[in-house]
Amino acid sequence: MRLMISGGGTGGHIYPALALIEALRKREPDSEILYVGTEKGLESRIVPEQNIPFKTIKIQGFKRSLSLENVKTIGLFLKSVGDAHKMIKEFHPDVVVGTGGYVSGAVVFAASLQHIPTVIHEQNSVVGVTNKFSSHFVTKIGISFEDARKDFPAKKVVFTGNPRATQVSRIKPNDALTEYGLQSDVPTLLIFGGSRGAEKINSATVEALPQLKQRNYQVLFVTGSVHYKKIMAQIDPNALGKNCVVRSYIAEMPQLLPDLEAILGRAGATSLAEITALGIPSILVPSPYVTNDHQTKNANSLVKNGAAELLPESKLNGESLLKAADALMTDENLRIKMGTAAKKMGRPHAADDLLNVLESVIKK
Repeated sequence: MRLMISGGGTGGHIYPALALIEALRKREPDSEILYVGTEKGLESRIVPEQNIPFKTIKIQGFKRSLSLENVKTIGLFLKSVGDAHKMIKEFHPDVVVGTGGYVSGAVVFAASLQHIPTVIHEQNSVVGVTNKFSSHFVTKIGISFEDARKDFPAKKVVFTGNPRATQVSRIKPNDALTEYGLQSDVPTLLIFGGSRGAEKINSATVEALPQLKQRNYQVLFVTGSVHYKKIMAQIDPNALGKNCVVRSYIAEMPQLLPDLEAILGRAGATSLAEITALGIPSILVPSPYVTNDHQTKNANSLVKNGAAELLPESKLNGESLLKAADALMTDENLRIKMGTAAKKMGRPHAADDLLNVLESVIKK
């Protein structure tokens, strides 16, 4: 297969694309792949590190208010479609895939103009602007949450799940916690607000640390690199017990997941794909700063199935964090029940299912 794939801006668009590429390379080792992103986006660093051929086009998003900048954006979009058109002519893809972000819209649109089969993948329960635009001309649409189905042309939609789930489902318990000074046989709660951290989650955790010190479970608190120095300056060394470890960032976070009993964190699509694939109970604190509050809608998909607890950021403080953590970490039966519910929602074959969609649209 000759696959051209595009997704940019956030890890939520990039990591599913990488998971799909990994699955394709396992199924068809002789496949040719080209990833198209932006020069300034996160993908420009992450994708080349994976030894994936990478090219860039220049594009930016529309402002929500009337602005002269939007005139420039239209010009950039038209130019980016032209640039993508040339890349497609040179690469001759069998199929073009978009996983979200403005760049993917231009690439998928250019491919459709050349009558090349196109597929988009929507990770969230609320459909993004780019995918909503792309849905009118693509061949097929993969979704990760049933709630997204209603916003797309019904005949094009296939429920695949998030390809990231396939990657983490293969990871086995490996005593990774011992590398952080924690015991492998004590129930461990990960508190993690994402790679950049979450200020409210961090401040609530700092407030709760003196009480967490007295608990029989362990806590791995990952602040995010941006916040680490500030957080460490706020923590009284006497408040930090041996059962609580603070880190700024963990590069190989997926390797830790099978050794955790529970997670308290955001409700991004990639995180939920990971925890459902492994059946990890969670306390979800959706970010209120994302478009259309989609993380709350993501979280509710798990909550209504008994797979997670919801703790809105507006109600988050040291006391509520401690109460939620204690309720989960001191009740093994509850964790088993929630973990079982989470795993039922998991899609460990998501990458293969999405690959099957790609194969179904390629012109024979």
